[in-house]
Amino acid sequence: MDKMTRSGLVLGLFVVATTIITTACVHAPYVMPVSQRTGDPTICFERDILPIFVSNCTQSGCHGATGRDNSYRLDNYADIVSNGIVPGNPAASKLFESVAYSTGSSKMPRGGAALNATQIDLLRRWIATGAIDGGDCTGGCDSSNFTYSGAIAPMMATYCVGCHNNASVKGGSMSDYNNVKTQAVSGKLIGNIQHLPGFVPMPSAGLKLSDCQIAQVTKWVAAGALNN
Repeated sequence: MDKMTRSGLVLGLFVVATTIITTACVHAPYVMPVSQRTGDPTICFERDILPIFVSNCTQSGCHGATGRDNSYRLDNYADIVSNGIVPGNPAASKLFESVAYSTGSSKMPRGGAALNATQIDLLRRWIATGAIDGGDCTGGCDSSNFTYSGAIAPMMATYCVGCHNNASVKGGSMSDYNNVKTQAVSGKLIGNIQHLPGFVPMPSAGLKLSDCQIAQVTKWVAAGALNN
């Protein structure tokens, strides 16, 4: 065997060995066993998690039932967990990565406002504890708390700002106190969230605020819609 042949053989063996080692070192991401998916007792999927996706991912005609990409829906539990959520492993969850850390064209929501730190933390904790469809959905709302900073602004951020994120959209920016107050004193805010006849049901996509949340908004408006 001449020197050139031996060199080619050695190189070939090196390539094969490298491929085997590389392939052997690729591990499937950790997925929390079903028996350990206890969830975070302070997080309710319907109240805390679903509205983040509906408000930020479906309203621009993207990932809803009638969106441009309705094969990748993010408006219900089954589709959300099957489209890039790895229970127990936020770091391996592509959907979480796209809203929390990605930049450029991979950043989501595309063309919309980025999720805030509270929303990202909620998603991280929900995934880390099993990404379950449950939680304590009866707590977390106190109708005696109806200040703008303590109740109304966080509610708008969760349910409305994903769609109403700038002054040019219909209804204006719901992150702007002055616009929220305008919608409130005109009667539109109450009519919309109560889904009254003649008003546009909000939040959309079949969601509706709880009776406690509606009571908070109603009391805030009745008290003068103050920036308190």
